[in-house]
Parts: sequence; C-alpha cells; structure tokens
Amino acid sequence: RIEYPGAIYHITSRGNERKKIFIGDADKIKFLEILEDYHNRFNILIHGYVLMDNHYHLVVETPKGNLTKIMHGVNGRYTGYFNRKYRRSGHLFQGRYKGILVDKDAYLVQLSRYVHLNPVRAKIVERPEHYRWSSYPGYIGETGEFTWVEYSWILSTFGNDLKSAKKKYQQYTEEGLHTDIGNPTKDLYGQIILGGEEFGEYGE
Repeated sequence: RIEYPGAIYHITSRGNERKKIFIGDADKIKFLEILEDYHNRFNILIHGYVLMDNHYHLVVETPKGNLTKIMHGVNGRYTGYFNRKYRRSGHLFQGRYKGILVDKDAYLVQLSRYVHLNPVRAKIVERPEHYRWSSYPGYIGETGEFTWVEYSWILSTFGNDLKSAKKKYQQYTEEGLHTDIGNPTKDLYGQIILGGEEFGEYGE
C-alpha cells in the first residue's frame, strides 16, 4: 500500500463469492455508523460513498496516512457485527479491499460522479438522487447532510456560492445519465494510481 499524509483513495470491497454484505437497511445503517465513528476517531475525510448489496465504494482522504489501519478496522468491525447478527463465521469480504491512490486535483470530482452513478449503472434507480445509500443526495440538498461527509472540497470546485455549486454539481453528474462518461479508474498508472505520470512518480 502507498500511504502518506493527505493521500486520497478510491476503496472498493466486495462480498466473498459475490454474496451480499448488506441483507437489509439496518446493515447499511450500521456500516454508516462505523464509518462515522472512524471519521470521528481518526480524522479521516470521507468525500463520497455508495453502498450496494454485495459491495461498497468509498472515496477517503487520510490526513494521517493510515489507510491500512482504518480499513482493517472498518471491515473487521462490520464483519463481526454481520457474523453475530446472522450467526455465521468466516470471511465476509472477498480478500483485501481494493485501494486506488487518487490525484485529488485531476480526478476527485470525476471519480465522485462515477461512484454516485453506480446505482444507475446497476439499473436499481433511474436517477442517482433516488438511491438512499449514497452520499449524492446530501451533495445536492435532497436530504439532510451528514456532518461526517466532506462535501465542501468537491462543491468548492463549482464555485463559492453553495446553492449554485450544488446545482452545478448535479448538472455535472447528470451528464452521465445521457452520455458515456467512461470509467475514470480504467486507466491507472502502475495499476494502483489514478493520476498522471508525475503524480504516479510522487506516489511511489
């Protein structure tokens, strides 16, 4: 793992054998509570998330450069909860989580759109704001914002007026409903870095 203070990652973790890691809404609520706790205890910045039935996506910034510790704790604690609740044992997740180092200035906004459109690509909803288990509704003001989600950096790239920035971010995201915006994670540097060559060399 490449870890340093201020690093940003796109994290994905899938259920073992592609099985569900969230059976019901209560499980998703529990996972979000764990994220909030780790945000409060370790000062991580969560720029975005989406919880699907058999996997999740997180966009996480680690001011203290402690990703491995954070993710081991989050996945381990949720696995303990899940196994106790459903009276099972063993691994819940398929191996280790996948963590891609992200160039904040060049790719964070684009990546957030990709993450927020996940439920639309999966044909669960027609519009991203209709999916409850995503940070997107908070970004555009559809529901109450969570204090532990870092909305400000991405929205600030769309201007200083918050109301206007939310509207512009919504328009930017909705471009992906009508055009093929592609997958920003398909072109990786060294297979683990989302950024240009100069950023890749810095990450190494």
